[in-house]
Amino acid sequence: MSNTKTAIIIGAGPAGLTAALELLRRTDIHPIILELSDDVGGISRTVEYHGNRMDIGGHRFFSKSDRVMNWWLDILPMEAPGNEPDKNDKVMLVRQRLSRIFYGRKFYDYPVRLNGNTIRNLGPLSIARIGFSYIRARLRPVKPEKSLEDFFINRFGKELYQTFFKDYTEKVWGVSCDRITPEWGAQRVKGLSVSKALWHALKSIFPSENSVSQKNTETSLINRFLYPKYGPGHLWKEVALQIVSLGGEIRMGYRATGLDWEQGRILGVRTTDPKTGENLVIPADYVLSTMPVKDLIKGMGSQVPESVKTVSEGLIYRDFIALGLLFSKMSASEAECYANRRVPDNWIYIQESDVEVGRIQVFNNWSPYLVKNPDTAWLGLEYFCMEGDEMWAKPDQELIDLGIAELEKISFCRKEDYLDGTVVRMVKTYPAYFGTYERFGVIREFTDSFPNLFLLGRNGMHRYNNQDHSMLTAMTAVDLLIRGSEDKGPLWAVNTEEDYHEDRS
Repeated sequence: MSNTKTAIIIGAGPAGLTAALELLRRTDIHPIILELSDDVGGISRTVEYHGNRMDIGGHRFFSKSDRVMNWWLDILPMEAPGNEPDKNDKVMLVRQRLSRIFYGRKFYDYPVRLNGNTIRNLGPLSIARIGFSYIRARLRPVKPEKSLEDFFINRFGKELYQTFFKDYTEKVWGVSCDRITPEWGAQRVKGLSVSKALWHALKSIFPSENSVSQKNTETSLINRFLYPKYGPGHLWKEVALQIVSLGGEIRMGYRATGLDWEQGRILGVRTTDPKTGENLVIPADYVLSTMPVKDLIKGMGSQVPESVKTVSEGLIYRDFIALGLLFSKMSASEAECYANRRVPDNWIYIQESDVEVGRIQVFNNWSPYLVKNPDTAWLGLEYFCMEGDEMWAKPDQELIDLGIAELEKISFCRKEDYLDGTVVRMVKTYPAYFGTYERFGVIREFTDSFPNLFLLGRNGMHRYNNQDHSMLTAMTAVDLLIRGSEDKGPLWAVNTEEDYHEDRS
């Protein structure tokens, strides 16, 4: 009988796939991934439609962690200067980043810069109000910060917050910023502030850092990033191939429905064979879970303490609809478009209250290989909703019609230039920082008490992690397994400090 230990990994997103490959490279533990869908990559997968590819959510391959950057480049090497990437499918492209805000039917740099464009768009009176508001916030900050609104005002001033942050953030979450805990800002915005943005703008005049890693640059301010030739799913499919070639298993269509446990230890994972419908329990020496923690707790049965159940049942998720819309051209002004009639942005934050779209991606600008016909404009429109609500329940064609109408309303595209479209719905995309989130420590204390259970990734930890943070949780979990440590503290330390630990790698 084999003495090989087994790790059941729930979910084949970035965290789950990273954990499996790390186990195979560094241990004798046999990983079995259970993935509900028919594809790998989670929210980082690439959706193909009629020869065009969609990046769900937009994924810049950038990290302050050398460990993550080297891991990516081990899977897909960086394009070599002077080479033709169209002759090499397994390659990372080096891309220039451009993100802007669209507000008052005008474009603004993101982060907002005090330059000629901003002054012209806002006017001197608004600039003065923003300046005085920022000075007031620095002299008399809100203490303590009780909400995300307090967080933004302390770093940007009330005027700048109301102009460029409030509407978009409330589109994402569906609630006012004063109902969201400040921890969301601490994780997503980190050290960014007006002073950091101004210092970055000054340094950009005399650039001294040519590395794509840009380790000394705030994440929101990076200028370059790596990007797989065919989108993020391209990399994760390569990872999946390596996992299988090294002897790991990826079982597609398997939904993890619960955990068997007793005496403080996980014994196995309950699932259903998608072909036969047979209920199974797969024995496990370790379980690494990226499934929504709300579902995980529910699947642990009646033995779970009532206090843990109460917090778990009160956790809230924000869901997401992505439209892929193909146009023969864009109709934004000549000043904002290339000669081929497309804006140059990777994505644009839509800070307009009269449309529901929150963000627009231009897939052509992520990678030209995402688009079947380079003369067309392949756009991604992002709508934030709750599973089952009015937006979520709209028929696909009605959503496509909405997207076309809103693009026409803001003068991005014309209906007569529309060619094709598709709809992608993603559940539990954003773990929310309201509901019972403030008491999440009750859940953490319970799950951390199981020495062979590790929560990973965005939904597994109910944290709005970036892709690299999710990967780091997986790497850290394998580190702990190798050391035989039962202290889960290092897992929860990923992406919590203002200059988080990747800086010190």
